Amino acid sequence: MNRTPSRTPRAPRRPLVPLLAALLALPAAGCGTGGGEVDSPGANARIGSVLVRYAHLAEPADGPWETGGDVPLYAQLYDQEPPADRLVSAESPAARSVEIVGRGGEVVEDGVELTPDRSVGLEEGGTYLALRDVRQEIRGGDFVWVTFHFEDAGSLSMQVPAQTPTYDQESSPPALPTLTG
Repeated sequence: MNRTPSRTPRAPRRPLVPLLAALLALPAAGCGTGGGEVDSPGANARIGSVLVRYAHLAEPADGPWETGGDVPLYAQLYDQEPPADRLVSAESPAARSVEIVGRGGEVVEDGVELTPDRSVGLEEGGTYLALRDVRQEIRGGDFVWVTFHFEDAGSLSMQVPAQTPTYDQESSPPALPTLTG
């Protein structure tokens, strides 16, 4: 009896996987924003219909964040579907408290509304989170745990990186916001 050896079927080729990965990378690369290079640091996570994108602490220009200092946290928040949700607070074991700070430096007590299908930036020059009285030195590349509390979606804990400076020593370091306490 002459038999041909049995063969294990090959896994199907997935030509769409590289294409899909490239398409998903386009928004992070800044496509559709007028060109130019975009540095998108940070961590990404999801809870319910809320996406937290590019969450990061900025590394100060003159060295690490020192114990007892205030550290700004920046991120993009996106609610994918109605009804509108709200970031009501945040906390971190790395800081005495975390406050939502408005454009003028005032503490925002009523949170940040997330309009469905629209990105809301927590960013320099606007509303952002401030880790107050940090309990440890934080250098670029370090991670701290931060928990975001949303009104409807619930609480999301994630490791947020401190951004490593991207400027060279001959150029001027980026300006940091002045935090009021």
